[in-house]
Amino acid sequence: MTTTPIADQAAVLGAQMAEQAPADILAPFAAEREQLIDAGIPREVVRAGTPIPDGALLDAHGASTTLRASLDGKPGVIVFYRGAWCPYCNLALRTYQDRLVDELAGRGASMVAISPQKPDGSLTIRETNELTFTVLSDPGNQIAAQLGILTEPTDGAKASQAALGLDVAAGNADGTAVIPMPTTVIVDGEGVIRWVDVHPDYVTRSEPADILAAYDAVL
Repeated sequence: MTTTPIADQAAVLGAQMAEQAPADILAPFAAEREQLIDAGIPREVVRAGTPIPDGALLDAHGASTTLRASLDGKPGVIVFYRGAWCPYCNLALRTYQDRLVDELAGRGASMVAISPQKPDGSLTIRETNELTFTVLSDPGNQIAAQLGILTEPTDGAKASQAALGLDVAAGNADGTAVIPMPTTVIVDGEGVIRWVDVHPDYVTRSEPADILAAYDAVL
């Protein structure tokens, strides 16, 4: 089990990528991050006290489901991530598996991860990282749109992604490159949002200790 903060793991990952990828490929990603950081959290982000929206979702095997069904009447931690293609998403979800799942189970809570990718992407990230919690696909970002956390890679970032063999739109269920900002939402047993943590800078994530502290404070 890793106890290293996600921020420290992300810093190591970033340094490794800087050694492996050409500078001209990485530069658009850095510019994109700077834009996202400067813009900050969108004004339309949902506030605590609002019921969590729902929609027609798909599980990792393509079966129809909903967020409410996945939570099964329990309080929960819902993590919105960009996709299986995102190395920082994989890092964060592995850490949540190590440090959150058992803690939440002991509190009688569920954990769910949601992205706009096709179910095969959900299955990939679940199997690759040996995740035991629920991973869902939200075609068209139905829930993330209502939460106000959507963004899209810049043209420069898309060009660099293509140079690396990555096509976000092809992996998303709706064929667009629209993705959620990494976001953690805590809901109570009635499905009411009690805490929201949005990260415009996709390298950073909600730390497990902060999620648990927030959970214990609001529920």
